[in-house]
Amino acid sequence: MPAPAKSLSLRRAFGNRVRELRLAQDITQEAFADKCGFARTYMSRIETGRANPSLDAIKVLSVALGISVASLFEGL
Repeated sequence: MPAPAKSLSLRRAFGNRVRELRLAQDITQEAFADKCGFARTYMSRIETGRANPSLDAIKVLSVALGISVASLFEGL
């Protein structure tokens, strides 16, 4: 069963937020994926909204960015 459209737009918005924060720190996607312990392809899928990261993955992203989990969701 396909995911509701709202879920897809939230994933895209979250991915855009991760990309925005990563670029603000001048980190390449590959370097950021390494810092998180993720494959670069998975990082790409997160940033394009094609992946649905787990709570554990979201925590890893926030730690790697040096921000709180709540900050990752600001403005979504």
